[in-house]
Amino acid sequence: MDPTFELVEAIRATDEALYLLDQRQLPDTVDYLSCTTGQDVIQAIQVLAVRGAPAIGIAGAYGLWLESRRLRDTPNFHDELKKSAEQIQSARPTAVNLSWAVRYALSHVQGLGVDDTIKTLKQIADQLLAEDVALNRQIGDWGLSLFDGKVSLLTHCNTGSLATGGYGTALGVIRSLFREHRLREVFVDETRPLLQGARLTAWELSQEKIPARLITDSMAGSVMAQHLVDGVIVGADRIALNGDTANKIGTYSVAVLAHYHQIPFYVAAPLSTFDANALSGADIPIEMRNPDEIRKLRGVNIAPEEIESYNPAFDITPGRLITAFITEKGVIRPPFDKTIRDMVGGNVP
Repeated sequence: MDPTFELVEAIRATDEALYLLDQRQLPDTVDYLSCTTGQDVIQAIQVLAVRGAPAIGIAGAYGLWLESRRLRDTPNFHDELKKSAEQIQSARPTAVNLSWAVRYALSHVQGLGVDDTIKTLKQIADQLLAEDVALNRQIGDWGLSLFDGKVSLLTHCNTGSLATGGYGTALGVIRSLFREHRLREVFVDETRPLLQGARLTAWELSQEKIPARLITDSMAGSVMAQHLVDGVIVGADRIALNGDTANKIGTYSVAVLAHYHQIPFYVAAPLSTFDANALSGADIPIEMRNPDEIRKLRGVNIAPEEIESYNPAFDITPGRLITAFITEKGVIRPPFDKTIRDMVGGNVP
């Protein structure tokens, strides 16, 4: 039987199961999926019931714990667990947090017995969840230093409690500004084709009575031209060492518009989102998704069924369009080829 939650959280675990808020149902319904195996977690990640790079990473760590429970009596336990880890890591290829979290958890159980492995994997997943909330608050506090007086900001996709362990990255900075009475309002891109801005960010902001206005993606340039925003702040799914950043499709367009209108463009992300193996955006894999996500809206055709579509889940924003990165350890400014390496160093897998 599903537990009753007093607060809406994207991720919650008991001793037997992982509960994931089914974000496909928002904003209409708050419903949790019960996951008892790694395959349940993989399915939830692939259908976007759970999404957002930090949240996916945490869910992946819990998925590995669930697999260790399932494999308890299996011969060659650790070999089978490694196979499960590979399957979980491949659930979504672009968000580096997923592979980072699974590898991190796996590295801490080498040589342990079965029972100790199960116990340790649960502890690590719980730790990652708690630490992510703390990291997000630190990101929010560092973000305060970038803005003077009251500001209006534009954001794309969802980077709040739903996309993380709690509080949020880019939305965490917005929350911190609101807490300090330094936020005028937020312009929220709807974020086609799956409307994470309209369904999720707008919902989160409404829950906390943070002043916001929803716009279509195609209105961002007009909003900037009218001087309605002082800056743009977004999250990230993977950041290369030269600053090239993979984020939800449409982010690149917003960055180009911000550059043209001379508006600062900030990326808020934990250090685990930086990929030491990616020298540039060319090294970041881009996930291609089902064409029906463009042709249909909640199951209803909005385009001819026979029309082909191009549906990448993410795009790459070149580092030269990014004003700064906001991390839990501080603000990273250009030249990114040097400053990213100096900041993340050994913190990146």
